[in-house]
Formats: sequence, C-alpha cells, structure tokens
Amino acid sequence: MTLPATTPELDIRPLTVRTGAEVHGVRLAGDLPQSTVAALRQALLKYKVLFFRGQGHLDEADHEAFTARFGPLQGHPARAALQGTKATLNLDSRDTRSSTWHADLTFLNAFPALSVLRGVEIPALGGDTLWANTAAAYTYLPKPLKGLVGELWAVHSNVYDSSALVPAGSSTAASFHAELAKKRVIETEHPLVHVHPETGERALLLGHFIKRLVGFNSADSARLLAILHDHATAHENIVRWRWQPGDVAIWDNRATLHKAVDDYNDAPRVVRRVTVSGTFATAIDGKSSVTRTSDASVGAA
Repeated sequence: MTLPATTPELDIRPLTVRTGAEVHGVRLAGDLPQSTVAALRQALLKYKVLFFRGQGHLDEADHEAFTARFGPLQGHPARAALQGTKATLNLDSRDTRSSTWHADLTFLNAFPALSVLRGVEIPALGGDTLWANTAAAYTYLPKPLKGLVGELWAVHSNVYDSSALVPAGSSTAASFHAELAKKRVIETEHPLVHVHPETGERALLLGHFIKRLVGFNSADSARLLAILHDHATAHENIVRWRWQPGDVAIWDNRATLHKAVDDYNDAPRVVRRVTVSGTFATAIDGKSSVTRTSDASVGAA
C-alpha cells in the first residue's frame, strides 16, 4: 500500500534506511492541529518509530493528552497507572529494565497500536533503546521461510522468563515481577505473521511474550523462533536512540520490536509510557487472534 505523503509542516529526517526518523520543529501537546496529528500518524506508519528532542515541557497530563490524539488510551492489565494519571506507566530501572526484545502487551488479544515514551531521568552513559522493523524483516525473509511462517500461530503469555527484566542482585525487583505474574494469567494465540490494519503490510509478530508455537514442541519452537528473531533484529532493521531528558519516542507497536540496553549499572533510569489501544491481529488468511486464558490463577495455567 502506498502511504500518503506527509504535510510540508513536518521536518522529518530519517535515521536509517529502513527504520526510524527524527522530527524537528514540533512542540508536542494535546492541542496540536489535527493536520499535524494526521501527518505524524502517516510518518509513523512509514518510519515505524519517530523521535523528538527537547520536549521537556510535557508533564504527565500533557503526555496523556498528546497520546490520546491518536486513539483511546490503554492501561496495563496488571500494573497500576502512575499516581494521579489515567494510563501512564512508570518504568523505573530499579523495578524493571525490559532488556529483551518485545512488542508491548502482545499477550492481550487486542494489544496496543502504538506507544509514546518520554525520557524523565536518563543515565549519563548507556540506557539506549533499540527498535527493529518487523515489517521489513518479513519483507526480506527468504521465500521458502515466508511460506512456512505465514501459516504458523504462537501462544503469547504474561507469564514468562522475566530474568532479563530484573536488575542483577535486586531482590526487590525480583519480588515485584514474581507478584506481578501471580495477579492474572492471560494467554492469546496470535498469527506469527499479521496484516497491519492501516497499511496492509505483513509483519512478524514476535517478542519475549511468546510461550511457544502452536503445534510444535518447546525445542522446535525455540529453534524456529530464534531464526525469526535473528532476521527481525538484523542490524539493517534496527535504529538505536540515545536518550536525553525530555526526549519522546513514538512507535508503531504492530510493526516493531524494542528493547532497552541494560548497560548503565546502578544509575537511575526513569521513562514513562502511554499506549493507545489496538485491535486483534489478523492472519494472512483473515483469521483473528484467539484468547486462550484470562483471569486464571498461575496454578491453573
């Protein structure tokens, strides 16, 4: 599908050939003109991730108001919003580091369409975030592999190995994730390749929330998923962002994976995320995501 050209008011500078662009000259706010919001959406669909420097004027209310211009906000199913906010998730390095590749909340049948992340407290060195373009990854798969993965489905779950998300030696963070997993178990079957609802592109649907491939044992699942993750996170599909306080990143959660680089030792790193609700994933053959388990105990999973 050919995307409409963005309006001339945006100064967009691509950061790599396939993924990411920096936008200059826009002061983000909840009262941006609709034409600017529409242009940002079209740019997001094209570049998958947009970056904005110098947005330190945003507070939590402004952040949510801006994000809401792209659609209804979606809270986290197991974590409370930051106090005094509707749907802002506070991501503090003392609790979690998300240092594995993932798309946000894919264990939900209708996972977020996009996320808006704001840098609040940033280490002097390290703490970059990487994004990978999963639409490009699918496009450049070998043809025989495309034929295989187009028919596969995966079980996504909020109960997974969280060891890479817990700061080393932090008993507080380990306990935090253990309790989080006990609150509610959600499992959803998604197609491994889904059709983007706005662009019509086909994209791989991967990440650390995948528990296994449907119809495969755990060993074969792991081998196949490793091959696909290697393709998705190949250097040519990735953009890397060096954060500064007040930076904002917006990404299309339906066509990317992301991870924070855990290389900043015990330096504090605080970022805040607001997400926009999405739809069920749709497979190439038109079938939609299926909820397997919801509101069950861990023991019954």
